[in-house]
Amino acid sequence: MILPIVKYGSPVLRQRGALIDSVTPEIKKLIADMIETMEENHGVGLAAQQIGVAKQLTVIDVRAVTDRPSWLELDGQPADVADIMPLILINPEVKPVGEPVKGGEGCLSFPEIFAEVSRPESVDVKALNGSGKPIAFRCGGLLARAVQHETDHLNGLLFIDRMDKKSKAEIQIELDELQAMTKAVNAKK
Repeated sequence: MILPIVKYGSPVLRQRGALIDSVTPEIKKLIADMIETMEENHGVGLAAQQIGVAKQLTVIDVRAVTDRPSWLELDGQPADVADIMPLILINPEVKPVGEPVKGGEGCLSFPEIFAEVSRPESVDVKALNGSGKPIAFRCGGLLARAVQHETDHLNGLLFIDRMDKKSKAEIQIELDELQAMTKAVNAKK
């Protein structure tokens, strides 16, 4: 089922997600709905907060992006990124291992707003997969950026929090308009 995406200005986007103790049928349904919602909206990632649920759960799929490469290592060996897509991360822990690099980012909760954000080029990730089994990998490129972006969501952080002052100032009018529109819509509910 395609779910509505929460927009900037909704308080749930600033909530830290609760840890998930077990992969119940409800969590499996939520995962399936999140993947469908992400695909329908042409996103590369979607965090539970973005559909109004404050839990430590995100889905990622970078296969459709061909101009921003990703790489993956499983057990220290190169692996095909496509083999783990769509990627489900429950209770992820992310450790930066690469130098920060600037890259363009957008967000489904910030329609039509894009900006440069500096993030580590590669990261080590530990999490549970969609079956509740532990997974660990190192990744880089767009996949590393998406993992960091979505993990930030799970902790109540937004990509605008990672922008330098100049980049944020350049989009401040759009941010203010989106936030006001979201608050007005939420007030009518």
